[in-house]
Amino acid sequence: MFELLKTENTARRGVFRTVHGDFQTPCFMNVATAGAIKGALSARDLEAVNCQVMLCNTYHLHVRPGDHIVRTMGGLQGFTGWKRPTLTDSGGFQVFSLAKLRKIKEEGVTFQSHIDGKRIFMGPEESMRIQSNLGSTIAMAFDECVENPAPYKYAEQSCARTTRWLKRCKEEMARLNSLPDTINPHQLLFGINQGCTFTGLREQHMDEIAELDLDGYAIGGLAVGEPTEVMYDIIEHVEPRMPKHKIRYLMGVGTPQNIVEAVARGIDLFDCVMPSRNARHATVFTMHGIMHMTNQCFATDPRPIEEGCQCPTCRNFSRAYIRHLFKAGEQLAGRLAVQHNLWFYNNLMQQIRDHLDAGDFAEFRAQYSASLGRVIPASEWTAP
Repeated sequence: MFELLKTENTARRGVFRTVHGDFQTPCFMNVATAGAIKGALSARDLEAVNCQVMLCNTYHLHVRPGDHIVRTMGGLQGFTGWKRPTLTDSGGFQVFSLAKLRKIKEEGVTFQSHIDGKRIFMGPEESMRIQSNLGSTIAMAFDECVENPAPYKYAEQSCARTTRWLKRCKEEMARLNSLPDTINPHQLLFGINQGCTFTGLREQHMDEIAELDLDGYAIGGLAVGEPTEVMYDIIEHVEPRMPKHKIRYLMGVGTPQNIVEAVARGIDLFDCVMPSRNARHATVFTMHGIMHMTNQCFATDPRPIEEGCQCPTCRNFSRAYIRHLFKAGEQLAGRLAVQHNLWFYNNLMQQIRDHLDAGDFAEFRAQYSASLGRVIPASEWTAP
């Protein structure tokens, strides 16, 4: 499934082959939580912004419209019209972040739906069954997401529970994939490394789950408020213990600068709601930094968001028009900005892959890592 094509120091260049097509790594997955990108983008729009993998959420699709409805419609591919690879999050993060009332037991978690308050039970087997109904290319194992900071003893117990749950996920997926009416009998399973910010616990947990010979491995529980330096430190401790010839996924990350730095530390796969969420609030990304489209300096600026950008927005609309749409409260504003940001993220990944192919990723990182994270002063964007 994963072919490691080359390395540059710790950074990796590869390709992941699936039943729904191949995708090139490093790769950023575009987040379509409920089967659509927030900002009114469809599967056709994702193709236009060079998306390789669409990520959907197990919990949200389970509570609405219901995974059995998605199954009846042919799984995510038939339901959304996206024919390329998909990944479904296990629902574990949402169970622990959205549910106001929950009770964790060895069997799983009982909680209340954030939609209607209905009591729901979800454990490893239930998560696998829901994801099988969704027919995703890649399913994530059901894990316990622990808040940072957490007491060491609880984090240790949680890691042990996550490992036990992972073994149950693997067994249930094998059973589901063997059934004659399974939508995607080639569904893949990724395990998730946990351990909060305790490096020793992270290393121990990675050693344990690596022995299960899964299709891929993720680092979870980061980018949830801890300092960026701590996140990088955790990656550096976990990465040497991740199987070399298995794909590596850093969940929920992140900013363009985070991605460049994580690629340099050996990560292959990313996802984050940031490009679409920030875009809907008039914040866009460029290779020179971050800009806010409601700034007065753009009122009569005829240029695209980023000169030279080939996204559908920059090829057709000016900064002045986009600013006007935001000021007027038009929904088109968010759609245009989301198109730009998703194109930007996907194009950033293409540039990273190109520089890894050329053997000069280190130079690319040195040139752009810092500038990608800066907020550009309005004075630098004054129209000519």
